[in-house]
Amino acid sequence: MQLVLSICLPRDRTGIPVTRHIIRDALREVGVADDCAHDIVVAQSEACTNVIDHSGPGDQYEVRVEISDERCVISVVDTGDGFDAVNLAGDLDLDSERGRGIHLMKALVDHVHFESRPDSGTAVYLEKNLRFRPGSLMTRRLAEEAGGN
Repeated sequence: MQLVLSICLPRDRTGIPVTRHIIRDALREVGVADDCAHDIVVAQSEACTNVIDHSGPGDQYEVRVEISDERCVISVVDTGDGFDAVNLAGDLDLDSERGRGIHLMKALVDHVHFESRPDSGTAVYLEKNLRFRPGSLMTRRLAEEAGGN
């Protein structure tokens, strides 16, 4: 199974809860464990917040979600100025107002990757291995596949 959603939003804060609800509900429908889905949704919200706070010019951004049998991959892509992800992702200064979102994303998902190009924007990729609730649609499907049915 593969579920793919793409959402294009204006670059303002009103779209963040919309993406959070859509992604949470999609994860819930396929049976992702609640704590796993929560981690994904919080990380995705942080990535969207970074777009709003730091991306520079550009009227919109895109959130793309891919849910498969094993993992969820989310990309958040803007068309702003880009940034130096290597330097931002250094040691966390708890007194600093900057850089916390990146560290939070890294703590919540299995893999975070940034592609940033000056004058053409930034893509943030979040990847998390999925765990499913017992008895869920996906758990039953995976059990059937393992049993050869």
